[in-house]
Amino acid sequence: DEIKHKGFCTGEFNTNQLQTEKKERDQQDLTAKIEDLSMTIKELAEAIDSLKAQIAEMQVQLKRAGEDREKENKEFQGTVSDQRETQVLLKKALVVLQDFYNKKLFLQVRQEPAGPPPPAGFEGYKKNAGSSGVVSLLEQIIADSKAMEAEAIRSEEDAQKAYEDFVKESNASVEAKSKDIINKSEEKAKKEGDLIEAKEAKEGVLLELEQLSNFNAELHKSCDFVVKNFELRQTARDEEVEALRQAKAILSGAKFEEFLQA
Repeated sequence: DEIKHKGFCTGEFNTNQLQTEKKERDQQDLTAKIEDLSMTIKELAEAIDSLKAQIAEMQVQLKRAGEDREKENKEFQGTVSDQRETQVLLKKALVVLQDFYNKKLFLQVRQEPAGPPPPAGFEGYKKNAGSSGVVSLLEQIIADSKAMEAEAIRSEEDAQKAYEDFVKESNASVEAKSKDIINKSEEKAKKEGDLIEAKEAKEGVLLELEQLSNFNAELHKSCDFVVKNFELRQTARDEEVEALRQAKAILSGAKFEEFLQA
């Protein structure tokens, strides 16, 4: 019985040790996995928050750009309207002034006394010297106004194109970042599920380790005396058996001598 009990104890101790070592490795692996998952989840959360902040900033920039574009367009409309109104007024003034000088020139021609003709070219210059300066000035102002209008239109077209390009690029960036948020959120949700499973698995392993430890304690209670004293008890038993054998041999020898004497 003691031999069977010792064999049982030795086998159970070995099995308990192997199972404990395996569960301790499982615990270490799960602890590392939990730490890795926790770090990944944190990084994903930070990336998602950063993307949301970037989208919010882009939306602010889009709103601000739209307000600036509206203000610039309003100024453009005012500039073009003013220049065109100026051109209309100046053209009317030019017509009136040209008509006035033409009539004045006609009257001067009719009232001039007879006499020798002036040198070639001198007469026309003298008659038109007063009018040509004012007319040329008005024509130059009209030309400058048209040039200013054309420049305002070019600037407006460039500004509108730049705004449209900015809106297009910003919307594309917002869309890409929104998709990235969705992908990262899905990945984060999966990692959070894996983290829950890892924590539950670790709790299970810790429970098993506790049970193995309790069983090991029970084994020690049941087996320590037998294991520690087995050799002594076996040696004592062997000595008892040997002594009995020798005694039996002695007794057998004595009986044989008595038989011979008889």
